[in-house]
Amino acid sequence: MLISVTAVVVSYNRAGLLRECLDGLYTQTRRPDRVILIDNASTDGAVAVARAHPLKPEITVLDHNVGGAGGFCAGIALALGSNDTTHVWLMDDDTVPTPTALERLLEAGEEARERNAVWPAALGSKAVWTDGREHLMNKPRERTWLALGGRHLVRSAGAYQVRSLSFVSCLLSARAIRAAHALPRSAFFLWNDDYEFTTRLLRRATGYYVPDSEVVHKTKVFGSSDADPGPRFFYEVRNKCWVLRHSGGNFTPAEYAELLLKTLRRWALTIMRSHDRKLTFSCLGRGLREGLGTNPQSNAVLLAGNQKVVAAIRTVEPSGTEPSAIER
Repeated sequence: MLISVTAVVVSYNRAGLLRECLDGLYTQTRRPDRVILIDNASTDGAVAVARAHPLKPEITVLDHNVGGAGGFCAGIALALGSNDTTHVWLMDDDTVPTPTALERLLEAGEEARERNAVWPAALGSKAVWTDGREHLMNKPRERTWLALGGRHLVRSAGAYQVRSLSFVSCLLSARAIRAAHALPRSAFFLWNDDYEFTTRLLRRATGYYVPDSEVVHKTKVFGSSDADPGPRFFYEVRNKCWVLRHSGGNFTPAEYAELLLKTLRRWALTIMRSHDRKLTFSCLGRGLREGLGTNPQSNAVLLAGNQKVVAAIRTVEPSGTEPSAIER
């Protein structure tokens, strides 16, 4: 199988980190065949950094900030515009891949193909913080109910089958994306967009977490998924409500029940551990009102000011097939 990888980097006002991310891509032992940078209307010179970089990424500057969700939606759609692209490799601008990150993902994918007779729909890297500790906020749980194929990979040490993956170094099969007519939901802005999208792809397909592939996730502070999110708790609540209301088809009944119980537990723990409970309850209330009382707008509507991107979105999500159009 001839592999052609398009890397998609989403950037917003982190010029210094973006340079490190592009440096990491440039020094890969197996460099991506194409690099697309989606800039969320940065004002700190990030675009100039990208233009001066020897990697020479293809740059698309959006007309306004649509968050990580909208950025990845745009980047994946543009990546699939090339029929040569077989895989799309996603990461934020604060992600710095170690030199063998892509090579190890591709090796794991080939092993899975040999074992399962099909290339995985998604593969995810291990994310570590700046001090070498594993970033648990990006570590997926092992899949409870297995899809096609084995639970573990042998040659890729520690690799196991998953039900969802973070966009912090996630290698996706272009064939799986095209077959699903699926893109991340821009309306999520941030949080749970990667969860919703990868659970859609992995409903009946196989994905693996590959700790042999490593990236450094340079967040401001070290934390796990149960850390106090502050005002961002609003996005967790609203977007999870949207997942529960509109993406039930991503899950079996047992998986849906598990998601609901784990969501309620997570919210309870967030409230208990909050440093500002007044803020946390405010975010909970706003998130519930919007998550239960509104529907996410379509990708084409939210990115309407970017004609090239909208045209690319339409080729993946033809009119009437995008989730929000169906739900309305």
